[in-house]
Amino acid sequence: MINKKTILSASVLFFLGVFTYGQEKDSIKAHKDTIKTNNVEEVVVLGSRAGARSKTDSPVPVDVFNVKESSIILPQTNIGQILNAVAPSFTSTIQTNSDGTDHLDPAQLRGLGPDQVLVLVNGKRRHTSALVNVNGTPGRGTVGTDLNAIPSFALNRIEVLRDGAAAQYGSDAIAGVINLDLKRDTGKLAGQISYGGNLTPAANDHTGDFDGQNIQLDLNYGNKIGTKGGFFNITWSSQFRNPTYRAGTESGKIYNAYNAIEQRALNDGVNLSSLFTNINNTPNSQQIIDYVHQYAQGVNYFSATQLSDIQNANTFKDITDASGNVLQKGLWSLLSADVTDQELAYRGQGRKDFNMQVGQSKLNNHQLFVNAEIPVSDNWKVYTFGGYSLRHGTSGGFYRRPRESRTFTGLYPNGYLPQIGTDIQDISLAAGIKGNWEGWNIDFSNTYGQNSFTYNIQNTGNTSMRFASPREFNAGGLRFSQNTINLDFSKKYDVWEGINVAFGAEHRYENFEITQGEEASYATYDVSGNVWNGNSVRPTDFFGALLPGGSQVFNGFKPGNAVDKNRQSVAAYADIEFNFTNWLLVDAAARYENYSDFGSTFNYKLASRIKVAPDFNVRFAGSTGFRAPSIHQIYYNVTSTLFTNNQLLEVGTFSNDSQLAGLLDMPKLKQETSKSASVGFTYRIPSAGLSFTADGYFTRIDNRIILTDQFLRASVPQKAQEAYDQLGINAAQFFTNAIDTETKGVDVVISHHARFSGFKLDNNFAINLNKTKQVGDIHSAGLLQSPQLEKVYFSEKSRVYLEEAVPRVKASLSHTLSWKNASLYLRNTYFGKVTGADIIDVNGDGIIDFNEHQQIGDKIITDLSAAYQFTKNVGLTLGVNNLFDIYPTKNLTASTNNAQFIYSRSTSQFGQNGRYVFARLNFNF
Repeated sequence: MINKKTILSASVLFFLGVFTYGQEKDSIKAHKDTIKTNNVEEVVVLGSRAGARSKTDSPVPVDVFNVKESSIILPQTNIGQILNAVAPSFTSTIQTNSDGTDHLDPAQLRGLGPDQVLVLVNGKRRHTSALVNVNGTPGRGTVGTDLNAIPSFALNRIEVLRDGAAAQYGSDAIAGVINLDLKRDTGKLAGQISYGGNLTPAANDHTGDFDGQNIQLDLNYGNKIGTKGGFFNITWSSQFRNPTYRAGTESGKIYNAYNAIEQRALNDGVNLSSLFTNINNTPNSQQIIDYVHQYAQGVNYFSATQLSDIQNANTFKDITDASGNVLQKGLWSLLSADVTDQELAYRGQGRKDFNMQVGQSKLNNHQLFVNAEIPVSDNWKVYTFGGYSLRHGTSGGFYRRPRESRTFTGLYPNGYLPQIGTDIQDISLAAGIKGNWEGWNIDFSNTYGQNSFTYNIQNTGNTSMRFASPREFNAGGLRFSQNTINLDFSKKYDVWEGINVAFGAEHRYENFEITQGEEASYATYDVSGNVWNGNSVRPTDFFGALLPGGSQVFNGFKPGNAVDKNRQSVAAYADIEFNFTNWLLVDAAARYENYSDFGSTFNYKLASRIKVAPDFNVRFAGSTGFRAPSIHQIYYNVTSTLFTNNQLLEVGTFSNDSQLAGLLDMPKLKQETSKSASVGFTYRIPSAGLSFTADGYFTRIDNRIILTDQFLRASVPQKAQEAYDQLGINAAQFFTNAIDTETKGVDVVISHHARFSGFKLDNNFAINLNKTKQVGDIHSAGLLQSPQLEKVYFSEKSRVYLEEAVPRVKASLSHTLSWKNASLYLRNTYFGKVTGADIIDVNGDGIIDFNEHQQIGDKIITDLSAAYQFTKNVGLTLGVNNLFDIYPTKNLTASTNNAQFIYSRSTSQFGQNGRYVFARLNFNF
């Protein structure tokens, strides 16, 4: 802790010191000045259609991150984690044990949802992911953009517009816009080879050493096409990432007495599970009882009394009198006794052998990206860019312990850890022509994108199939496709200090598909091996519990879940920028958009910048916005077997136009609408190399879409219960426009650049403070207004995910010092406190209040790296991410799931992998 505070304090003093020195240097005469300050400011194109301008002159706040330069020294290598480290307004954390979300990190801007930030590549709309985030993580119920499908090594820089921009760019741009600018380098081959891993005492389930090894190869090559500025640039990236293991030591019950007897029988070549299919309907009950008597004698840790009771029991059920009093215990009662510790010792096992895989998932990722431009005349050029990525991930589920009915011990006597294999394929291609015609800049383009998830469930089984079950299942998949056609016009007029007029049109087509899995991945089978028809006899375990169907950990998509739906939208926009004088800029934008499935919307924006002094600007903006419900949220439906509150439930996710939604008075989905306002200032001190920006913002979102909690059968009306029975489910959940929210916040950015005595020093400080809260009444109607159902419609857990699961305060302070061929990078990032979603007895008073949650404390993460360029072609970088091996606050026992989740998996700060050390070889030829 002392070291952490020392580094932070030194970092702050260092920043303040160079700031003070910059202020004093104005008094030094020019001929004695040894400091050279770079006065060239970064320019931005995002947020305006009038062309590039310095970011301090922009009427809206825009951050610029030079990825091409910083990739040499930054510890992070993918886009989401880079932005999480350097952009305080951005949050993205690797998830664990959350199905497909393990391989796609939800990304949030200004505390709003992953689906409320628009992503562009080279200024063109990027398609979203096929995945619907339905698990217990921040952003639950949303559909975001898969930033990890684009190699960061293909990027020149990232621009982040921190302001509502739906009137300019269309749906989703409520929180802001992220533009990924691709490299245009020519004439060289550049690359890097990185190797790293987590060196931490918490590695390998807190036994120490090293895990999470990561090997990555990045290559980039570009060359000129012709002599008039044409080029192509191509990037290849391959990543091989091992999982991390952060579980504790399994503390729950693993083996019961029946498991012990079963193992002794197996040792003698007798598989007790082969003697029955349904224990309640088997003709050889006495044979099974006799085998139990025989092999119970081989369990040497049974007490004499326990063994005697087993030998004297000749029924499965307890023998009771007319009043229900137990006269003699049957085998079911006797053999359910916990014998975990004794049986582990007998089998030579430890409790850690039954741990889940908690931590980052295993990942193999291969990416190809191309950017090209070819002039066809002096005024016109054609361009294209796009890429292909294939990512295979493997993540663990909940361990299927031998004592559980969902584990068929006839095949898995020691239980098993099922794995979710995910193949994520992403394709994108944009092509267009742009140029100048009689003073008009014209850009006509077509952008296509597709993202697909295919689920391959491994090391698992369909328990209802018993011995006939395969161990691997094709569970089906999701696919989202989007095609966008844009036609844009802009022209500058020499009126006042300049007027820029822009207008254009857009057509967008979207398609969402769910493909069914193989039958065994979703079906439940009867004792004859046929699909259960609702009346036939189902198989049971020894204790008479029905064996569940479908592939364990992830049920496949059923034929009834399969959909192939599409929609389209058309839009027209106008954007006029007035430079009335050299000190007053006003930008006005309006956009009309019509969707084929829910109607139309009209939005506008007004922004202005007033130059109070040559280096001091005041800026403000106001806008309306919208987000159309994603096509996924409209049509996604699935029925899965979930282990909830210590019981197995068939839980269905249903669309809002389903019969069941109507029975519960579930309203139809409609668009989210927003109102945003911001005000701020920018200030530069060129002589000191300093710039300041500060912006306050307010965003109100009406009819925000969430995923409800689970409506249990017992809590719904009779007609709905009958529908539950027909559908074969115990609970249901829906997407709905449940609430209104308000978000308030402040962004502050301070940058300092200096050159002195051959040294180059860059200091950057940034902080984001934000607060989101639900306002007004919950948008329930009819049956849903009952207190019992309304607290499920918008639950306390949903409130926490929305308001408190991401930090309300996040700040970073970074320094880069370069001298000749050497560079040193230091960054401290502060992550504010968050709240766990679990409702537990935090204060230990024995009473669990409806809003009692654990607080996850604030932390500071320190990154340090050093780079040296041996020759102009070869360099080496060594570094550490999370230098002091900081972890989140540990979960209270009630949230650990038998000591498996030592740290929260329902919040988003900085992850739970600990210290990461790496080496990176950089080269170019």
